[in-house]
Amino acid sequence: MSDIVIAAEQLSKTYLVGHRSAERERYTALRDVIAREALNFTRKTMDFVRGRQIVQGDEVEQFWALKDVSFEVKRGEAVGIIGRNGAGKSTLLKILSRITEPTEGRVTIRGRVASLLEVGTGFHPELTGRENIYLNGAILGMTRAEIDRKFDEIVTFAEVERFVDTPVKRYSSGMYVRLAFAVAAHLEPEILIVDEVLAVGDVDFHKKCLGKMSEVAGGGRTILFVSHNLAAIEALCPRSLYLFSGALLKDSSSEAVIASYLTQSRDASQHVQARPRAIHDGLELECTRLSTTMLRSGESLEVEFEFRADEPGRLRECAALIYSGKAVRLAIVDFRECGVVPYRYERGKFAIRMRIVSMPLVEGDLALGLYLVTDHFTGNLFDLAELTIVASGPPERFIPYSADARGLLVLNATTSVVCGQSVDPA
Repeated sequence: MSDIVIAAEQLSKTYLVGHRSAERERYTALRDVIAREALNFTRKTMDFVRGRQIVQGDEVEQFWALKDVSFEVKRGEAVGIIGRNGAGKSTLLKILSRITEPTEGRVTIRGRVASLLEVGTGFHPELTGRENIYLNGAILGMTRAEIDRKFDEIVTFAEVERFVDTPVKRYSSGMYVRLAFAVAAHLEPEILIVDEVLAVGDVDFHKKCLGKMSEVAGGGRTILFVSHNLAAIEALCPRSLYLFSGALLKDSSSEAVIASYLTQSRDASQHVQARPRAIHDGLELECTRLSTTMLRSGESLEVEFEFRADEPGRLRECAALIYSGKAVRLAIVDFRECGVVPYRYERGKFAIRMRIVSMPLVEGDLALGLYLVTDHFTGNLFDLAELTIVASGPPERFIPYSADARGLLVLNATTSVVCGQSVDPA
């Protein structure tokens, strides 16, 4: 019997996207409105008769979420899937989970598939936790006796003993995802598909989930794992797929794929420019340029803030600010300490450049801002540019702690173990 459990052949998936016409705002006559609506009604009626997707909008665009994706996965492999938002990762997993059909191509799957694509996938909200466990087991083709043997282990792992007979619609998002993951991982599917759902839940749950997936992978079952936590991908999955704009860009070792992903992200994001920001009548921040919008924790970053002045003035104070995705200020570069400001500028353009030698921050999405004091303005400019920090690769094959468990900074330290010596508390 073949060891190939997943075989995707030129998978493609297209969606129809409706757009509102740019000329729509210029319609003023009643006859134009009636003619436009009649045309839309005719088009939608024809789509319905022909069995096509009905799309709202004056103009319809064909969007390829996946295009000619082919790969094979062997029994017992743990394969990571990485790519930026909109790359087609979730669409691919939905096809593999048989939630949606491909527009072109085909996929062959040998074995029972358990999918965890979003919180509560496959749960019926009106049923209790107990009933949903048995329902999901039945969907996977398991007998009641098989589910009985795993039931206590599932409930204990999910930590929902007190609420197992409560309808899941009353569960918190954390309880929901704990039970969903426990069911998917413990009911012994041949193939486990996990999307980025581990962002929900607490720190201990993340550690348990990553440990359980490592155990499942070591037990000879197949795992497809989508995550933005590149360190977890690198530790759990020897092989990864890199999706970019719906196409499979690279299929290789996780180390090589992650290196390509970071390089591609850097190349695509050179000299990122934000829209101009008016500071006051005589001064404008024209653009913010970054050497990259994605870097590993501990790497350097170069930033340039370009200004345009309509009249001479003085920059009294200036500081670059770094915020987390939750608007928590993480770091500051005070240009007064660097000797750059105070600065008298003339009419025309000038720029302030900075190079941060190391960004030892925990992985996550960040935003750049500026604090400015001029002769006519005092305040902050927020969201000038976006930045993504990814975790450095683990030095050994271990499952890293989730970002929520690691604080804000990754400290560069040396450690050692001292045996057989007394320890001086001083």
